[in-house]
Amino acid sequence: MYLLTLAFAQGTGEGTSTQGQGSFLVLFPMYIIIFLVFYFFLIKPQQKKQQEQQDMISKIKKNDEVITAGGINGTVVNVKTDSLVLKVADNVKIEFQKSAISTVKKSRGE
Repeated sequence: MYLLTLAFAQGTGEGTSTQGQGSFLVLFPMYIIIFLVFYFFLIKPQQKKQQEQQDMISKIKKNDEVITAGGINGTVVNVKTDSLVLKVADNVKIEFQKSAISTVKKSRGE
């Protein structure tokens, strides 16, 4: 907060338009560099992770063993458009949204 106040105090007086323009031109490349760092270290890895998650969910098939986001282990019994039916125990089947699947433990052949 002190630095912001100091910056405003230095900006008052005669000829501030040329000083403001010069400082903007000096700071603009820094803003670009900061944006690029955020993009390559935060945004791009997150997009890649989301894409991998979508690919994993789209490849789920019957008899795959999966773990849900809530930690429930189960075997896929039925694949629907937006959901899956998991067998979690004998005679216990639960329907989950595909987005709730966090990991595919083992992919079994049919």
